[in-house]
Amino acid sequence: MKEKLLVIVGPTAVGKTALSIELALKLQGEVISGDSMQVYRGMDIGTAKITSEEMRGVPHHLIDIHDPTHAFSAAEFQGRATELIHQINQRNRLPMIVGGTGLYVQSVIYQYEFSEAGQDEAFRSKMEQFAEERGREALHEQLRQIDPVTAQRLHPNDLKRVIRALEIYELTGATMAEYQNRAKQSPYELCLLGLTMDRAVLYERINLRVDLMIEQGLVDEVERLLKRGYTRDLISMQGIGYKEIVEYLEGNVTLPEAIESLKQNTRNFAKRQLTWFRSMKEIEWIDLTEPTDHLKIVENICSYAAGKILS
Repeated sequence: MKEKLLVIVGPTAVGKTALSIELALKLQGEVISGDSMQVYRGMDIGTAKITSEEMRGVPHHLIDIHDPTHAFSAAEFQGRATELIHQINQRNRLPMIVGGTGLYVQSVIYQYEFSEAGQDEAFRSKMEQFAEERGREALHEQLRQIDPVTAQRLHPNDLKRVIRALEIYELTGATMAEYQNRAKQSPYELCLLGLTMDRAVLYERINLRVDLMIEQGLVDEVERLLKRGYTRDLISMQGIGYKEIVEYLEGNVTLPEAIESLKQNTRNFAKRQLTWFRSMKEIEWIDLTEPTDHLKIVENICSYAAGKILS
């Protein structure tokens, strides 16, 4: 018998967190965060991390599990989330993955085999030597030439993942997206929901969220991280909300310029998220543009989920 799994995806600021709490309370759910940044301790405001009060007693997993020095990966997320799904099902509760990191979510629901392309140690050594001699930017440019989508997603300093993407292309002739988007059946009794809204409304919500982050002390949060020795070249510190404020704190831009850059980068990220999730044909989309009855939406989703996985 397949294990049950409810997944809620959507762009940043669309309202995933609030809706997931209402659903979890009604469906006896436990939330597994599907966000690549919320794993980091001390990075709360910039990641819009849920507070203990907002959780309303709903168990949450994969939040605050690593220091910012850790290079969290889709493979690690897959391993941890897969085990949690099993444990939560064993407790006769409903596991709910909630998040906006598309690769992480897909790696679990389709159980990607991250190692199936094999490894080529000689090729890796060659690429590491290339990066050492020519620089990481030059290696990143090689990836951009053959796989611009993955190159856009990876920072040049993320050497391990840049080399892995090049290695997969070397071994299979496929880009990372082609390699990972091969159609597979989910091993789960799956209910996959996508939240969306009119782009203008979403962008306004993003702008307001950024303003709120600044009011809540985002600049102080980033300053504390830097003082604790977390440098700008870390993967975590390259996240949206952190890299822009670092630019300000280092005197490269004014605060208004940093805030505008943060808003623009977040809007661009939301656009990329929607593009990614639109490619997942099995998603049941829910439009939250109109300020309609929130409880009615929750009831409708519960009915839909019951028909899909809870019958």
